[in-house]
Amino acid sequence: MLLCIDCGNTNTVFSVWDGTRFLCTLRTSTEHQRTADQYFVWFAALMAHHKIPVEITECILSSTVPRVVFNLRVLCDRYFDCRPLVVGKPDCLLPRPPRVDQGTQVGPDRLVNTAGAHDRHGGDLIVVDFGTATTFDVVAHDGAYVGGVIAPGVNLSLEALHHAAAALPHVDVSKPQQVIGTNTVACMQSGVFWGYIGLVRGICDRIRGEYDRPMRVIGTGGLASLFSQGDVLFDGVEDDLTMHGLTVIHQYNKDQGVI
Repeated sequence: MLLCIDCGNTNTVFSVWDGTRFLCTLRTSTEHQRTADQYFVWFAALMAHHKIPVEITECILSSTVPRVVFNLRVLCDRYFDCRPLVVGKPDCLLPRPPRVDQGTQVGPDRLVNTAGAHDRHGGDLIVVDFGTATTFDVVAHDGAYVGGVIAPGVNLSLEALHHAAAALPHVDVSKPQQVIGTNTVACMQSGVFWGYIGLVRGICDRIRGEYDRPMRVIGTGGLASLFSQGDVLFDGVEDDLTMHGLTVIHQYNKDQGVI
């Protein structure tokens, strides 16, 4: 079985792929001090809870947090007796290399989203990922990542608002009943929810204008389904797009004889 690991700034996700489907998806907070032994105790306990044998034979890893990669490599080597494929490293091939400015290092999560989206939807896409940052990835007709946009994430914006303005409370992200809020919490929720609806629509419209050809918009990330309720923003919402992209890249490297 293949273990797919996606380490983001906030959460690290483990998904077990049996070749046809994901058997389970497990999530933990991203902490750079967590050791390989701690990862395994957590992982094995939850696998036992789901009644899935720990029979990992291959691993692929994507991480936007370089400090955690070492311990995740040790986890794969020590407990699964395999060397993980790390997206973004020279020995990990991509179905299509990114076409960006020379010397630019593209985030592994964006490369993985590109591969997963192209495999499921073809090219000429905008992938909107609601993570710690809200990212917009432009996928060309042949599946190459050709650039994008990075905006502050929804929860990051709420935290900044709460910490910078002493009178404003911390609020959860939700769709408000109406745009005009009649109390502080409702005003903040409306500003964040409808503000990000406008941000997504506006940026996607400008990308389409520059790209000058029809494009579909795919939403992913924890809040994608919430924002899809606000307006017709997306042509599709993919909850497991990043993990699917990891399986696509892993299979490509197997087909090329890299692993």
